[in-house]
Amino acid sequence: MEGLFVLGMSVSLVVVGLIAGRAVEAKHLRDLAIREQALRHVATCNLRRLPANLAVQEAFLVTGTVAVANDYFKTFASGLRNLFGGEMRSYRSLMERARREAMCRMLAQADAAGARIVWNVRYETACLHGQERNKPGGVEVIVYGTALKTA
Repeated sequence: MEGLFVLGMSVSLVVVGLIAGRAVEAKHLRDLAIREQALRHVATCNLRRLPANLAVQEAFLVTGTVAVANDYFKTFASGLRNLFGGEMRSYRSLMERARREAMCRMLAQADAAGARIVWNVRYETACLHGQERNKPGGVEVIVYGTALKTA
């Protein structure tokens, strides 16, 4: 009887994680699309060297960081995928959301300082887990670049 209770709780956590996780993810993606549209006037480039004809008034470092938590459904799905092998597709959307959110935060920082270009953009990522590996963790993304005020 106790085993049936544990199984029922596990299944209900997975279902609640699926429903709530999708709703939160959809809301976050809508918010990101609006913010990206508002920040599209700030250009980005991942090249190291500036063009010779670009007149720069000021250059400074801008960063954007975010930690996005995982939900129980994604933890469950990735555990199954880990058991059978293959790409962990449940983490793909988590990483995409984290990268886009970090980029929006970096561009907002550059825009607030008056920069119109962010050069040499780089991403750093890390997987976050607590003390126990089977608990939901998340990802952290740091994006940084050189913001330029041009003449």
